Amino acid sequence: MTLPDRDCRAGCRSGIAVRYDPPMVPRLACLLLLFATVWAGLASADEAGLPWPATPSPAAAYARAAAITALGRDLFFDPGLSASGRVACATCHDPRFGFSPANAQPVQPGGRALDQPGTRAVPGLSYAQFSPFFTEHYFESEEDGDESIDNGPTGGLTWDGRASRARDQARVPLLAPHEMANASPAEVVAHVRAAPYAEVVRALYGPAVFDRDDRAFDAITEALETFQQDPATFAPFSSKYDAWLNGRATLSAAEAHGLTLFEDQAKGNCAHCHKSRPTASGALPLFTDFGFVALGVPRNPAIQANADPAHFDLGLCGPDRTDLAGHPDYCGLFKAPSLRNVAVRKSFFHNGAMHSLRDAVAFYASRDTDPGRWYPRDAAGHVRKFDDLPAAYWENVNVEPPFDRHPGDPPALTDAEIDDIVAFLGTLTDGWKPEDKVAP
Repeated sequence: MTLPDRDCRAGCRSGIAVRYDPPMVPRLACLLLLFATVWAGLASADEAGLPWPATPSPAAAYARAAAITALGRDLFFDPGLSASGRVACATCHDPRFGFSPANAQPVQPGGRALDQPGTRAVPGLSYAQFSPFFTEHYFESEEDGDESIDNGPTGGLTWDGRASRARDQARVPLLAPHEMANASPAEVVAHVRAAPYAEVVRALYGPAVFDRDDRAFDAITEALETFQQDPATFAPFSSKYDAWLNGRATLSAAEAHGLTLFEDQAKGNCAHCHKSRPTASGALPLFTDFGFVALGVPRNPAIQANADPAHFDLGLCGPDRTDLAGHPDYCGLFKAPSLRNVAVRKSFFHNGAMHSLRDAVAFYASRDTDPGRWYPRDAAGHVRKFDDLPAAYWENVNVEPPFDRHPGDPPALTDAEIDDIVAFLGTLTDGWKPEDKVAP
């Protein structure tokens, strides 16, 4: 069995755009040709579950993977998957911004009438495919660190790690009342059944796939997951920093100094959680250890839920995640995100409390030396430090450098050093191209 011609495969994979194009006729015809080659090399689909149990030839397996990726792309950019018909996955996960929101709003509106505000900032999806499954006790491999040390809760997707796979994560926005707001998986399936690519779903998953809502929903979330594992789209490793690691670029003086500060344990100490060097096996750094940390980020009054003084987003121990509610030592902990593409984000931290990368870095430098800069004051003029976390959980807040100082101490980073770290973080944006050389 052979794959379709190169031009057809390129056409099938050329449809990434921020705006979804409903007609999609040329690509649909191309995909159906691709699917025909898949069907020729596979046994009939198993109606009981996913994925297909047949063992295809390598060519057929690659063709099917490419076809599911293309389907997942169409699903990702289709606002028809939402109850409002106006919100696609790409609405909040814009590829131009590291698959994070294109605006600076701390939370995004959703719901059937787009009148339901969220409660957390939308996390970026770039490089998320490398996150391990969530575990409470993570031990590094021998080649990557000390395998005897329990690093505690690690992995998973979303700010609280409650979904270990992208297909499980996809269920969250599809069904959340304040996001895409479908009442059930069956409502999602109904949208897809009426979509122009419904025949593509049947071609890939069997002509009876829509006879069972659970099976069809599994197919939809599998396709979304497969698309999000496409390395060229979500993990291209095409930043200036990657080029520098490979000897193809030179960091500016500010960028190089920023990297030094980023890694210096007595200065930024950023690399403690945001690993910046290749692993012992040569894997490029992901700028996260996938662990969880409590930073004591100030409360964001722009989040509607925070108007209730009794409401607290406690991350690992609730309210969105419920299975770890009995772990007070987890309260206030949120996943350390990858810093790849962080410079193109418009808001920062789990509650979107800050809207510039410089402020986010400055918060690390002066949270404890100048808390009045970040936290509100009470009626008596006292700074209400850690105002978004009940006092019972303040002991969970990280106090490792640079959070090891006190009011009146010099901050860990000067203004100029903060600027240099920000300059370095700009080298983590994908799509970097060297300047054209001037012809002699």
